[in-house]
Amino acid sequence: MADPEAVGKAFLQYYYQLFESNRAGLANLYQEGSMLTFEGQKFQGTQAIVAKLAALPFNQAKVNPTSMDFQPSVAGGIMVFVTGSIQTEGESNALKFSQVFHLMPVGQSFVVTNDMFRLNYG
Repeated sequence: MADPEAVGKAFLQYYYQLFESNRAGLANLYQEGSMLTFEGQKFQGTQAIVAKLAALPFNQAKVNPTSMDFQPSVAGGIMVFVTGSIQTEGESNALKFSQVFHLMPVGQSFVVTNDMFRLNYG
């Protein structure tokens, strides 16, 4: 069984690296059954998820995770909970966010079956 913390940390590093500069490159992390809830809006399937992420109103961003929690889940899956800040190009203030991923093993790697993202205001 994979070490949830090691897998989770490696996943987050890879995910946020792509998110910062090439959101279309995230497509290989999702499947048709995957679901993203982004600020309360639901998107299902690789194409819909990547279309939403690519349509965000910035080209570059810097993501700074400040806390990360990892738990094993059913069938070898991993739950990942992240809080942090995101600084988008042209903005002087970083925005606080929370994000949850459910990763499931497929072959020798993992895919995102569930992804929930919220900005934290106040």
